[in-house]
Amino acid sequence: MSDEELLGTSPRVSRILMSEEAVYGLILVSGMIVVSYNLTGTSLSALVTVVVTVLVFFAAHVYAGTLARLAVTEGKAGLRQSLAAAARHSLGMLVISLAPIAVLLLGVTRVVDDDVAVWTALIVDTVALGLLGWLAVRKWTRHFWLRLASALTTAAFGLVIVVLKAFIHH
Repeated sequence: MSDEELLGTSPRVSRILMSEEAVYGLILVSGMIVVSYNLTGTSLSALVTVVVTVLVFFAAHVYAGTLARLAVTEGKAGLRQSLAAAARHSLGMLVISLAPIAVLLLGVTRVVDDDVAVWTALIVDTVALGLLGWLAVRKWTRHFWLRLASALTTAAFGLVIVVLKAFIHH
């Protein structure tokens, strides 16, 4: 089964999701959910905080990437091309955040309770991290244990935040 089949995406979207920005974005989103929800106790607060934070971090990544590319090429890459390349490179952060944002929207619209929305978003993030870890190692080895170790290690970043949420909340 291909990455695209496992993720239910096109090859282009799979490449975007299989990036360090996507992993970083999920960890960032989890942290923002915990912090904002613990301050106000609403999924709306968590949603707004996540959206604003992801947009700011995306813009910062694009800006830094643009400057770095211009510096490395001594300006030969051009501003427009450098900006476009940096935006493409950072896109995983935006795309991966759509799943937890959709879950938080369920709480905002009262389809589910705020607590359920927040916990589900954190679980979705952790499972997505594990899946990304598995798929990344799957690209270069067929060894089950290496894939599993990668999935567990990557998921552990999200799990740490879930544990933090449990301790802060209670």
